[in-house]
Amino acid sequence: MQKLDLLYTGKAKKVFKTEDDNLCIFEYKDDATAFNGEKKGSFDGKGIINNQTANLIFKILEKQGIKTHFVKEISPRETLVKKVDIIPLEVIVRNVAAGSFCKRYGTAEGTVFSSPTLEFSYKNDSLGDPLINDYHVIALNIATREQIEEISNLAFSVNKALIEIFKNIDIKLVDFKIEIGFDSEKNIILSDEISPDTCRLWDIHTNKKLDKDQFRLDLGEFADVYHEVYKRLVEKYPSV
Repeated sequence: MQKLDLLYTGKAKKVFKTEDDNLCIFEYKDDATAFNGEKKGSFDGKGIINNQTANLIFKILEKQGIKTHFVKEISPRETLVKKVDIIPLEVIVRNVAAGSFCKRYGTAEGTVFSSPTLEFSYKNDSLGDPLINDYHVIALNIATREQIEEISNLAFSVNKALIEIFKNIDIKLVDFKIEIGFDSEKNIILSDEISPDTCRLWDIHTNKKLDKDQFRLDLGEFADVYHEVYKRLVEKYPSV
């Protein structure tokens, strides 16, 4: 499968057309951004480690019956995926208080919720990806009530699976954001990526941050923790 026209350049990856209208190629970049693109950085090989981490997680999720856009990894930095019409929502699931949740509500970081919380952000860089509720989603014709329910159920299913995946490698899943869209048959499926770029991950024993907060907060082990997460995954799931 060959890369043809460049369809989209995002903060972390490029998306290319292929000769099959239902398939695209993701090419992961080494770039990192935070605070809606206000902070920028990178490290050599970040795109490779995120590509391989996301693909391994998607393969595990697929084996558990969660439908994703993943087709196959075609190089360390590139992956063949189903073409998806992305629903313009960032779907955020939180198990533990951290980040913007603490700032908005004054909750102490590390507070464990009695049940997971679900948030939607309107995916619009010019507006700063504002939080919206179900009624806003419907009013903006982003999704129907039935689709919101399906999206929510998918998000919680992903959360349940990821909690166990990371628990098995001594990592606590604090929160994560995902993107969801329609495939060529109008099925709602998981898309984009799941990696330390899109999750908050803390070591179960030490609460050390193993995610992009190392970059956001200038903690100094940005590249190391990304490699650590992937290493743990590969050791636990070598044959996926």
